[in-house]
Amino acid sequence: MEINEFINNFADQFDDTTVDDLSPETVFHELDDYSSIVALSIIAMIDEEYGVALTGNEMKAAVTIQDLFNTVQAKIA
Repeated sequence: MEINEFINNFADQFDDTTVDDLSPETVFHELDDYSSIVALSIIAMIDEEYGVALTGNEMKAAVTIQDLFNTVQAKIA
């Protein structure tokens, strides 16, 4: 799993935010169109694409996209 692929999949969960707006350092909770519905979409995408089940608390604990990527990667290993 690569961070760029993860960011592309992450960006697909948003209506107005594009992959060009995102980087590993992006604090995704502060994005204008981030919501609880988007959070659920991200959790579902991670489950579908990577076979990893994330909890709501893990989503809340992740500050940046890199944090979320690291959490997913740790569960794959």
